Amino acid sequence: MKKLRRILVAIKNPAARHQPAMRKAAQLATALDARLELFHAITEPVYLDAFAAQGLSLQQTQKQQRERITIRLEKHAAALRKTGLSVDVKCEWDFPAFEAVIRRATRSRAGLIVAERHARKHVLPWLLRFNDWELLRRSPLPVLLVKRPQPWRKPVVLAAIDPSHGFAKPARLDAQILDVASEVSTALGGKLHVAHAFPGVPLPGADMFAIPAATAGSIEQQAAREAKRKFAAVMDASVARQARRHFVIGQAVDAIPQLVRSQRAGLVVMGAVSRSGLRRLLIGDTAEQVLDALPCDVLVIKPASFKPRVRGRARGVQLVPTPGYG
Repeated sequence: MKKLRRILVAIKNPAARHQPAMRKAAQLATALDARLELFHAITEPVYLDAFAAQGLSLQQTQKQQRERITIRLEKHAAALRKTGLSVDVKCEWDFPAFEAVIRRATRSRAGLIVAERHARKHVLPWLLRFNDWELLRRSPLPVLLVKRPQPWRKPVVLAAIDPSHGFAKPARLDAQILDVASEVSTALGGKLHVAHAFPGVPLPGADMFAIPAATAGSIEQQAAREAKRKFAAVMDASVARQARRHFVIGQAVDAIPQLVRSQRAGLVVMGAVSRSGLRRLLIGDTAEQVLDALPCDVLVIKPASFKPRVRGRARGVQLVPTPGYG
């Protein structure tokens, strides 16, 4: 993994006293000797002519709001600087929030985005466009979604890989996941575990195509042995060769959260391949399904070949018509 020099923290609510994402980003920055940037995108719409009623221009309205939020960000930054961290702050008018975060992270050459997880469980995430889902799908940078407010204390870091390369995941992605997980676990003084969830072999169930039980069992055993062999080969050739290994049988959406609970993992590092259209609607994305079920923080890695799907220029202020009365 390339040395992490800059971490961007997406601050959802600058007025909030407790900032779990900022706190954990600071832990990483301290451990990795990286620089922090606290960023907030002002996404609230501004009603046309509403600012004029206060005797202000649009530019003055934007400036006042930006200055108010910057002061709040600076208070958070000042507390972090007292611990020896180098911290910058940035506030911009831009929307939607997930695009603004990606644009800012790209411009500032951040190597990691840290964001607080949306509090509610998602239903049909590919339809509802929550900011954290879209951040996961569209960001070419690793994204750490913070789900638990407690700071890490020598955490178990669980890397979830897929040596079978299901869902067309590129082979190199496993190596990226292991590189990142190894560096993070070392930096935090934690323990590295690596898991592969093997879903088994789908066999026909209709009577006319039924396979004798003995044959089906033999096929399953052979497939499991081959999956274990691939898992061992990936591990033996990686920087994580000394990590504790878990080969579990079952769908990742069930097996990985169960393993996290049994091992009391504090962080899961996993990969995601963004897809769209009907295929997403039918099968969803394993990373998204697992994410809701996990009781810990998640660091999601994209393939090196992934291209961002956001426009390069900031959108600025979002102007909307002033609502009518009567």
